[in-house]
Amino acid sequence: MKKLMMICGLMLGIAGFAQAQQGGGRGGMMMKPEERVKQLDEKLKLSDEQKTKLTTVFTEQAESMKKMREEMQGGDREAMREKMQKFRADNDVKVNAVLTDDQKKTYETWQKEQRAEMQKRMQGSRNN
Repeated sequence: MKKLMMICGLMLGIAGFAQAQQGGGRGGMMMKPEERVKQLDEKLKLSDEQKTKLTTVFTEQAESMKKMREEMQGGDREAMREKMQKFRADNDVKVNAVLTDDQKKTYETWQKEQRAEMQKRMQGSRNN
């Protein structure tokens, strides 16, 4: 059951990301690179240099995600989940490399809050 929930969450994330790339959703990972930087700037007070670097990171992420999604359509779900986890972890390393120590702490706290909200939404939709 736990694996099923993780796979469902992964699929929702991929679908939302796809929608965002087509001008749709506006939450968290589903935003355009510039919107994600703006959101982080509100939380972390980024410098202009950090904004530029993070825009590049998020643009590359969006392109990689699109390619990965195309390659994995109809494929092995377990392999997809593992690849997505690694992808997310690698991206976090890139984001953290741009942030100061204080910003990293705030970013980590904010990410935990985002994950908790996602879990709550998934629990709610599962119970309906």
